[in-house]
Parts: sequence; C-alpha cells; structure tokens
Amino acid sequence: MDFSGRAVASRRGFLKGAAAVTTITMGGMMGPAHAAVGIKGTHGTGFCNLNIFLAHSRQYAKAAGVELEFINTPTFAEQVTFLGMGQVDIGLMPYTSFMALYDAGAPVKIVAGGGVEGCAIVARPGLDSPEKLKGKTLGTFQLDTLEVMPYDYLKKHGISFKDVKVRYMGNTPEAVEAFKAGALDWICTIEPYASALVNDVKGAVMLSNGIDMYGKGYTDCVLACRSALIKDNPAGLKAIIKAMMQAQHDAETQTEAVLKELVGKYYKTSMENAKIAQGKQPAIVDARSQTQFILDRTDSVVEMGYIKKKPDRGAIDWTLLEEVIKENADLYGKLKYKSAV
Repeated sequence: MDFSGRAVASRRGFLKGAAAVTTITMGGMMGPAHAAVGIKGTHGTGFCNLNIFLAHSRQYAKAAGVELEFINTPTFAEQVTFLGMGQVDIGLMPYTSFMALYDAGAPVKIVAGGGVEGCAIVARPGLDSPEKLKGKTLGTFQLDTLEVMPYDYLKKHGISFKDVKVRYMGNTPEAVEAFKAGALDWICTIEPYASALVNDVKGAVMLSNGIDMYGKGYTDCVLACRSALIKDNPAGLKAIIKAMMQAQHDAETQTEAVLKELVGKYYKTSMENAKIAQGKQPAIVDARSQTQFILDRTDSVVEMGYIKKKPDRGAIDWTLLEEVIKENADLYGKLKYKSAV
C-alpha cells in the first residue's frame, strides 16, 4: 500500500474521531448506581493485559461490590475510541493511543500500569537487517506503541518510515495469520504472539525486542480511565486496581495455573508458546517509575503527526494507585515487580 497517501488520510480520520469524543458525555455511566452495574472496560490482546484478564476471570473486585465488565470490540481503534466516547469507564491500552485521546481533549487519565517490555519486531526469513526492510510490507496497528516502535527502529538506523509499506491490521490474530501466510514481510507485535511467530515460522527473525532501543523495563500499556471516574467512583476504581495487583501476585506465584486459565479464553496461542513468552512481558500495576519515559516517548508520536504537542504531567494521576499500595502494603510487598520510586 502507498503509505504516504492512505496512512495520512487514515491518521486524520482517527484524530477526527478522537476529537469528536470530547462532545459526548458519560450520561448514566456514572453516579450512585455505578458499582451495582459494574465498571466497564476494554482491553488489548497481549501479556500486558494479563492482570486485567485475570482480575476479570476471577472477579476479584466483587469482594468490594464491583463487577468488572468487558466490552468487546472488533478492532483496536474501537478499543481506544470507546474510552474517549464514554462507552466504557476504563481501558488497558498502549500509552501512545491514550495520548492521542488526551491531546484531542478527551477527559481521560492514566491511573496505573499495564505491562512492560514484550513488544517485538519480527521479520520473515532473510530479512535480517534494517536495510533489507526498505520497500517491504509492515503489519502494525495505527497509533499503537507497535507502530511507534518500528518508526523508532527505522529512525535509529537512518531509514525513513516512508521507505516501507504499511498495512494497518484490525486485531492481533489477523496480523499474526497474515504474517504466517506471507502477506506481511515484517510485523511489530506483542507477547505471546512475538515468541509464537519465531517459534512457529521457520527462519523468522526477531530484529528487536525493544530493550535495545528503550532499555529494560520500558512501558507498553497503561490503565486509563475517564477522569470523572476518579471523582465519582474512586472506591470502584481502587477496587479494580487492587484486583489487578492481586492478579499480578497470583501470576507471579502461580504462573502455570494462571496460564492454563487464560490461554484459549483470553490468549489465542498454545500453552507451549505462552510459557516461552510469559517472562518476556511482565504485567506490572505500579508504573510510577515510568512516568518520565511515558511522557518522553511521545516525541515520536508528535513527529508522526498524531498529536500536536507533548502531553503534560497532568495526563497521569497516580493518586488512587498510591492509596491502594498504602492500604494493601502486605500484598504490595509480596510482588516481584514493583516501581523503583
């Protein structure tokens, strides 16, 4: 596909939609009956979603009178815009997507972490250097960290993003199958699918796992919410954050049992591939140490034309996360992965 034409048009369409969400109110989704009807959320597909998947599967927040409800969407773009439109209360999403909503004026905040690392660039056999990617078709997701990462990878090696063809995919399973079928030359995806492709496609090459560019522990996804939720139902939001913290502890201490529960239902991959990938993308609730990384990483999002300016510190609110940590010190102390702050 001609990246210079359709991609720009598509970006404008996405941003137009993001801007429109600021005119839509939350209606009856907030208020006294909120906890009774549940907190509605969207999610992605990778291991960065593990904590919210397990919190949903086991409904940990019900002990506090809160039910976590998933609103399924057919495409990645809708997962993001549903939060901006107020059709859901929370969303586990790439921080780059959140920043586009924030830049467009949507009333949203980052309130907790999702997962770290686990993003990877995988190429077909023989495409073992960045120079060989020129003219090749990349499969990715618009306004995702999985689009920003190949942009940064090419830039690092002196190659323009315009020198490759870009095919925006609807969802991860679609992208994975397209790569396996040879319709994509290279792909930026997430665990457990990155390890699965290297394992399942003979000769496939992992060109980067992100650590070489961003360093260890780089953030991928975050938990974002409607700003009104912080004010109108802080107890409900704290119950979700605590549930994700409990899920993190269980995933760290009961790994095999957790994978058996989630693979098939939430992850469309084999247990073998899930076990290979699980340690490559830990799901971590406490993302406070990544605050500056999240803000700085948006430089590329500005360069790509998705947002007009870098977000300010007001985009992130760790207040309720810190309250949950303080109120559940014993649980927090048992976590393997914690913030460095």
